[in-house]
Amino acid sequence: MEKELLDDARHRMDKAVEAVNTEFNTVRSGRASEGLLDRIHVDYYGTSTPLRQLANVAAPEARLLSVQPYDKSAMRSIEKAIMESDLGLNPSNDGTVIRLPVPALTEERRRDLVKLVHRLAEDGKVAVRNIRRDCMKDLKDLVHEGEVGEDAEKRAEEQLQKLTDDHTHRVDELVKKKEAEILEV
Repeated sequence: MEKELLDDARHRMDKAVEAVNTEFNTVRSGRASEGLLDRIHVDYYGTSTPLRQLANVAAPEARLLSVQPYDKSAMRSIEKAIMESDLGLNPSNDGTVIRLPVPALTEERRRDLVKLVHRLAEDGKVAVRNIRRDCMKDLKDLVHEGEVGEDAEKRAEEQLQKLTDDHTHRVDELVKKKEAEILEV
């Protein structure tokens, strides 16, 4: 029974770390990244649609993103959505492809982005700790109901703490990597 709880906790913690990594991909760094446009939604015929569903996004150069809409009539809507986003990118349109030059970041903007990354990472760590807390509560309930002995509970708690430490360490590694990417000039 406790093995099932630990497997579920591991799975949920993996998902939390994966969510942090996905959030990090939407944070702008000095170079062009296709994940940068993942948060952008376009008003397409009255419906808010993710940009990825309307266009092919590519990073042909280190400081350039290209957006090629599947439907040319959506070009204006896509440009408008990019300009209204908080990314600070200015699209240029040649009729078939929207090009987005990614300017170099200022030192102040880099510091702000690093703070954002740390905040996102802390949210991820809190999610991992909440999963640990929920699993501990379930273990206590099993012990209270007599389905699991106290020795098994202690072993499961130790394994759960090790799982939690491993996942928070993975989040820390992602933070270091993203911080280095942002601060790279």
